[in-house]
Amino acid sequence: MKVIIAEKPSLARNIVQGIEQMNGSRLQKKNGYFEGDGYFVTWAFGHLFSLCDIEDYTGKQAGKRWELDDLPCFPEEFRFKLRAGADKKADAGVQRQFDTIKYLCLRDDVDVIVNAGDSDREGEIIIRLCVMHTGALEREGKSFMRLWLPDQTPETVAKALVEMKSENEYQSLADEGFARTYIDWLYGVNLTRYATLKTGMLLRVGRVIVPIVRAIYDRDLAIRNFVPDVYYAVVSKEKTGGEEIELVSKEKFDKSNMAFAEQLCQKYNSSKAYVVSKKTKKDTLNPGKLYSLSKLQNVLGKKYKMSMADSLAIVQKLYEEGYLTYPRTNSEYLATNEKDKIKKILNSIKNIGYPVTFKDKKSIFDDSKIESHSALTPTYKIPKKESLSEREMQVYQTVFRRFVAVFCSEDCLAEKTEMVIDVGGYEQFTLKGITILQKGFLRFDESDKKDKIIPSLEKGDEVVINFSPVEKQTSPPKHYTIETLNNYLKNPFKEDKAALAEKAAQSVEDADTPENDDEDYRAIFDGLELGTEATRTGIIDNARKSGYIDLKKDTYYILPGGEYLIEQLMQMNISMDKYKTSVLGQALKKVYKNDIQISDAVGLACEEISEVFKHKQDPVETDTDTGFYGDLVGTCPVCGKSVVKGRYGYGCMGYKEGCKFRIGSFICKRTVSITNARKILSDGSSAEIKGFISKNGKPFDARLKLDGDKIVFDFSKT
Repeated sequence: MKVIIAEKPSLARNIVQGIEQMNGSRLQKKNGYFEGDGYFVTWAFGHLFSLCDIEDYTGKQAGKRWELDDLPCFPEEFRFKLRAGADKKADAGVQRQFDTIKYLCLRDDVDVIVNAGDSDREGEIIIRLCVMHTGALEREGKSFMRLWLPDQTPETVAKALVEMKSENEYQSLADEGFARTYIDWLYGVNLTRYATLKTGMLLRVGRVIVPIVRAIYDRDLAIRNFVPDVYYAVVSKEKTGGEEIELVSKEKFDKSNMAFAEQLCQKYNSSKAYVVSKKTKKDTLNPGKLYSLSKLQNVLGKKYKMSMADSLAIVQKLYEEGYLTYPRTNSEYLATNEKDKIKKILNSIKNIGYPVTFKDKKSIFDDSKIESHSALTPTYKIPKKESLSEREMQVYQTVFRRFVAVFCSEDCLAEKTEMVIDVGGYEQFTLKGITILQKGFLRFDESDKKDKIIPSLEKGDEVVINFSPVEKQTSPPKHYTIETLNNYLKNPFKEDKAALAEKAAQSVEDADTPENDDEDYRAIFDGLELGTEATRTGIIDNARKSGYIDLKKDTYYILPGGEYLIEQLMQMNISMDKYKTSVLGQALKKVYKNDIQISDAVGLACEEISEVFKHKQDPVETDTDTGFYGDLVGTCPVCGKSVVKGRYGYGCMGYKEGCKFRIGSFICKRTVSITNARKILSDGSSAEIKGFISKNGKPFDARLKLDGDKIVFDFSKT
């Protein structure tokens, strides 16, 4: 007998349908599993096990106030326990289902145990943990196999059941999954508790969530602090033969050089302008690539204002219902061994009237750009319109139409025109136009693209010009959108150009030029990305739920809670930027490639975390340690009550009686340490503090001293 353990009940039902289709008989529904035809099919509820808490290692009672003495916690061996409910006790439903899994795995008549978790690193370890905790693998005569499903149609399930491989072949995937789980626990548990004890406010600190919030924080502050600069462009916008022609010079002049702009205009206007060349050619345009999850989310966010969490939930549902392939993919390509499957899908689509044909191209099939899963595609199972909600149909049709566009049998033909206008031999201006002659794939995808017509002039024609300086302003950076944040997270070290921000939806003019995405795929495969396709959506959603960021339509904004998080971490010298996060990401990929061990990657994380807990005895003038929430600082010079460390600085406990005395813990972009705050209260003045920043951005050093009930700068030397 074989026992198959699915990640979720819905997957278990789909596996049962595959077995029934393969064998032609029905399986019986039991209490927590199905049985028949030599199979037991049971399920988990996602994660049945979670990593133990610090208290499980220290022996202290869970639920009590966190203590600094317990930090940092670096377990010699990580332990797991059954997932608990809100009351911290084992969830009864979880316990009951695990007991079912254990019973089936330990049965004497079961000789094959099958991991049917989702086909990714998370699904891999979810089921492994269940099986490991049953103890079944320690018994002789039981083998451990893997059911790998690119989609959940009955035919795919039946085929995969015949082609199952040993779990040993997925060991590197499991190793990376466990390493990622351990490292995220180390960062989340240790630094969340540390930051919370420091500030008195729950701050969720994670390996990936912090650099994501930091990116939005940095962008929003850059917008907030942006001061526009005036410059002059040299522009002509005149009619020739009744058609307006706009020419914009490459030359730009700052606001103090308007005279030079006027001189250039005079020089151009005293010359003649002619069309010196005009080239027209007919060309075949190519569609965009198939969708990865993030590229699909970019399109859905931009077109339908659909959040990443909502779009992922819908794609996952469509996958579980057998309409789409596995969603958490980072590739826009198909595997070469899938050609027969794609031909079958194309036949299903052709049968309902779409003009598609199989195409064997490197731009579609490329094994070198697939890590675990191919691009998102529809399956041969096509939903009826009434079976999906409006939002579900929007998601399905977006994937379906791109697939049809890629395999469209009708070419997209266009006439491209390029015209060059020369102004007095001083500068040449290039105008580009395009006329769609045959729509081809544009009937199904990017149909909003329109012809771009240029003036009907010929070589040798004179162009009317009248250049003049036009005042313009430099533009601030743009807020992150779903699209631009996704692009940044996939490759945070790629040069940030304005053109890249809008490149997801390729224009028709350059759609025939294949995008070189080698750099992006190297970043993914080397672990440079922040988060993964499988985790990124959930982490961003957690940042929203934690009150750190907000999403309005398809645009992200920093919230006060996010500003507080980042600024407090800066004061604590906790640096969790894209550089350190990517170092750990690269280590995880090395685990996957068997270049290093799990312990090596975990050790790297422990070293980084240990730095936070090294209470260095810095000189007082460079000290930045703000102490912990509730620490006694001294006596209030106004009312005589105690001054303690609070969330935003060092404040008097007499605030309830109206005392407003306070020493800020962050003044002129410089952390004021608890040591210096104590010196102010005991001696009337701090040590000289280095590194204040003035309003105009200049650094300065000074002491802080008491002046009555106020804190002022003291620039005197002693």
